[in-house]
Amino acid sequence: MRQQLLAQAEAVLEEWMKARGEVPTQETIEGFRLLALHRQGARGVPSFNACRETCREIAYHYNLLSGSPEKRDHLERMMGMLVEHLSLFVRGKMEVEGLGEFCCASRPLRQQSAVEEGSDG
Repeated sequence: MRQQLLAQAEAVLEEWMKARGEVPTQETIEGFRLLALHRQGARGVPSFNACRETCREIAYHYNLLSGSPEKRDHLERMMGMLVEHLSLFVRGKMEVEGLGEFCCASRPLRQQSAVEEGSDG
């Protein structure tokens, strides 16, 4: 399961790279391609660094799962939630360029959108 979750996280970042017209790296950082993909994806897009810690947490949980059979269910659920968080952030980033400018909080973007919608009517 941990390998599948890691592959899902990598696929999310591969999608980001392809959307930017780049070829996803095959390199690794600290043994994880996920971390290398994040570094590649953040080049030229400083706000993309908002998901750096999520990627590091996914790698951390991947490592924890290799040695904690008694906590496997909990750790797999947590890793799954982290992968989902990464996916939501990247999809949001693809739709709204400024997402992540405020420590991964989209509140200022929602407020701006509400103001713009209010001025239409």
